[in-house]
Amino acid sequence: MDTVPEMFASMVFDDRAMRAKLPAKVYQSLKKTIDEGVELDISVANAVADAMKDWAVEKGATHFTHWFQPLTGITAEKHDSFIAPSPDGGVIMEFSGKELIKGEPDASSFPSGGLRATFEARGYTAWDPTSYAFIKGKTLCIPTAFCSYGGQALDKKTPLLRSMEALSRQALRILRLFGNTEAKRVVSSVGPEQEYFLITKEMYDARPDLRFCGRTLFGAKPPKGQELDDHYFGVIKPGVTAFMEDLNDELWKLGILAKTEHNEVAPAQHELAPIYTTTNVATDHNQLTMEIMQKVAARHGLVCLLHEKPFDGVNGSGKHNNWSISTDSGQNLLSPGETPYENAQFLLFLCAVIKAVDDYQDLLRLSVATAGNDHRLGANEAPPAIVSMFLGEELDAVLKAIETDTPYEGVEKVQMKLGVDVLPKFSRDATDRNRTSPFAFTGNKFEFRMLGSANSIACVNIMLNSAVAESLRIYADRLEQAEDFEGTLQTMIKKTVHDHRRIIFNGNGYDEAWVEEAERRGLLNLRTTADCMPLLLDEKNVKMLTSLGVMSKDEIVSRCDIMLENYCKTVTIEANTMVRMARKQIMPAIETYEGTLAETAAAKKTVVPDLACSYESGLIVRLSQLLDEICARADELEAAVAGLAQCDGIIAESQAIRDEVLPRMDALRAPVDEAEVMTKKDLWPFPSYGDLLFSVK
Repeated sequence: MDTVPEMFASMVFDDRAMRAKLPAKVYQSLKKTIDEGVELDISVANAVADAMKDWAVEKGATHFTHWFQPLTGITAEKHDSFIAPSPDGGVIMEFSGKELIKGEPDASSFPSGGLRATFEARGYTAWDPTSYAFIKGKTLCIPTAFCSYGGQALDKKTPLLRSMEALSRQALRILRLFGNTEAKRVVSSVGPEQEYFLITKEMYDARPDLRFCGRTLFGAKPPKGQELDDHYFGVIKPGVTAFMEDLNDELWKLGILAKTEHNEVAPAQHELAPIYTTTNVATDHNQLTMEIMQKVAARHGLVCLLHEKPFDGVNGSGKHNNWSISTDSGQNLLSPGETPYENAQFLLFLCAVIKAVDDYQDLLRLSVATAGNDHRLGANEAPPAIVSMFLGEELDAVLKAIETDTPYEGVEKVQMKLGVDVLPKFSRDATDRNRTSPFAFTGNKFEFRMLGSANSIACVNIMLNSAVAESLRIYADRLEQAEDFEGTLQTMIKKTVHDHRRIIFNGNGYDEAWVEEAERRGLLNLRTTADCMPLLLDEKNVKMLTSLGVMSKDEIVSRCDIMLENYCKTVTIEANTMVRMARKQIMPAIETYEGTLAETAAAKKTVVPDLACSYESGLIVRLSQLLDEICARADELEAAVAGLAQCDGIIAESQAIRDEVLPRMDALRAPVDEAEVMTKKDLWPFPSYGDLLFSVK
């Protein structure tokens, strides 16, 4: 059996494989393309393709695919074999530089948000050399961008790469002002923690709501849930341990830095956390992680649920986006330094993030907006739908000292004159963690906790990179024209802290008082996807994203339409599933139990004619009332869904979903969940929450 170092990235055409397989000049040219964005010559591409094919075939691959991330939220691939006919009637294995660089999948059925008509089927995939190719099964997977015939981005990777470039370009302007002439690139890095649930395949197959929607639409609260906190960091069950061991092997083979695994708060809930890496690679890796989790679970007779709120009344699942920025030499720009200039530089980058989060809180909120995540945000295990920042007491005190021109009363009292005095030394754990904060500073990075477990991390990092790039652009424009650099820097940092203090909140984000306080501060509280997604089209957001070259106006409009359409379709599927489950399975089960109760009461009365049979009579009365209510609520829900056809446009439809459909779904669920507790267990058509949450041994 291979050791972990031998196994790790064994199925990845990484730097080690490239050095071993490529001629020195070809390798150096490819590295320039990867590290500096230099255009790849076709002769180099041909050499790379040939070496990549030989390496893949040695590993057992027979096919290749351009692996891309369309706007469906999952990945896509079309497999082509390496074989080509030879003159003697046999085959040879071929793979050209042209096939490596560009593919042409049919784009007709992928979401485009109006960027192209359905009959305009042509689409292109373009190799992303900054993300290593890998082997999955017997297929060489080449990470690619995906665009339309007209060049518009039809994927999540292209705007992400553009946002990374925008951030690098503006950050380098700032670094040059501080005398750094060596850095060639600034890169954002991410470590996305991934939460998930595991249940048995048998239980999953018995629940239409899980199979069609990924979450339970009905379910009474079990006698025991997460009240005792005994699952959190508890001993991992043997069945789960076997799954995790298998999962680690599969992830490590693909070079995914799976590091931490443990039980989460809710029964059947778990977490995997990787070491952070470059944002576009981390995005690819997280998409692979979610796919492989589900495949490995199936091998163990399990199902991996990635929905943000698969069970009502217990914690949902998030995906904490740990984000930082560094130079290509490894200098973390969110870490305080040893010299006055380094500390001033740290404060400027910190202020850029503060300004970005405040100015574009709407973009950050809508970047995590989905029908599933709407159920999670604001519950007692997730941040509220209000974006705020946690800096901790020590760093907050430093900023207050700058804002008020008063001494910082830390380890030593120093007057905060930027570029002259030295900031107090920050330790990585200088302050407690704030689990209730959506955007928390955790030493040398920020942890954005609003992201849902099923989401691609691309969207949030597009918005985060872009917003910070815009702050840095504004700062660089001012500082490059400043006659007094240090004075302008001091004034600018002080003004940023003063103007954007409202976004900083170090208290309890779960407290209802914070909702009122946030409203007084003028912060947005966008509770649903229907509330926040149209804000993508606000003039300030369109101007920022287009001016930085991250997305065109048409691409922005398309994404708003696609996200709202996905929201509407998701909830409509859930509503239709509820109606069908209620009518075809739940109502007949209740009727059957009522009949059993009536037969029992009648049998008793034949023996004791004057017997009241109050138990049976009482149950029959209440179940009959609930049955009538379920029938009425199902009719109302069905009518609300039918009414969506009358909506004028996708925004109006999403608002009708929010205002008409979702409340009626809640209204239908209430009597069903009550009836479940009263109905004989073997007559209830679905596994209970107790069965689902405690099924894995």
